Amino acid sequence: MPNEPLQSERGRDLERLLTFIDAIVAIAITLLVLPLADLASGVTGSGSVADLLRVHQAQIWSFLLSFAVIARLWFAQHRAVRHLQDADATVSWLLVLWTLTIVFLPFPTALVAEAGHQAVVKVLYIGTITVSMVVIGLTVRTIRRRPSLADGVGLPQMEPSVVSAVLLGVALVITLAIPATTYYPLLLLMTESWVLRAYDAVAARRSARRTTHEDDAEPPVPDAAAGSETVRRVAGPAE
Repeated sequence: MPNEPLQSERGRDLERLLTFIDAIVAIAITLLVLPLADLASGVTGSGSVADLLRVHQAQIWSFLLSFAVIARLWFAQHRAVRHLQDADATVSWLLVLWTLTIVFLPFPTALVAEAGHQAVVKVLYIGTITVSMVVIGLTVRTIRRRPSLADGVGLPQMEPSVVSAVLLGVALVITLAIPATTYYPLLLLMTESWVLRAYDAVAARRSARRTTHEDDAEPPVPDAAAGSETVRRVAGPAE
């Protein structure tokens, strides 16, 4: 078919874009660990590794936190483009914008290690993660509005991105209102699956209730075998 070469080329372009994005994520994670690698040079033959770990526990904590965050963001992005077989300009630029948030994240991560208690650092760190999740949501929304970009097998769901963005917003409010919680409110992200299950249950009940109401409101269908009396009962009294 004449369109097959064009579709094949578009598929290769998308594959190159996603490979490029995966490489950026890998580099960003690698950048997180480089400051820790530099710490090893400060250990001498008589130095205590335990002391080194204790002194730099903030850096280790921020690395582990950001590693988990980037991994979660990558899984969310992967879930969003799982059924994507072509990317138009909007989707491509949204994915590039998402990589910007990933590339930028090592900077607030370093700030968390040095001045994580400051409100500005919390806003910068959690805000970057929230923007990243919002961009994923916009990508999902674009794909759902243009199903021709997908493979026809399925479409990404909006609910996970929306729930994650809301949970991140709540985490930011909590950590700013109660500074002693530091970055532990980010653990709210672990409740995403519970929130989604509760949402699905509520949606299912509403759908069942709506179906029941529609069935109750539907008038009975006239039965020719029942005679003219059934027809008159359905149609109502004649004027």
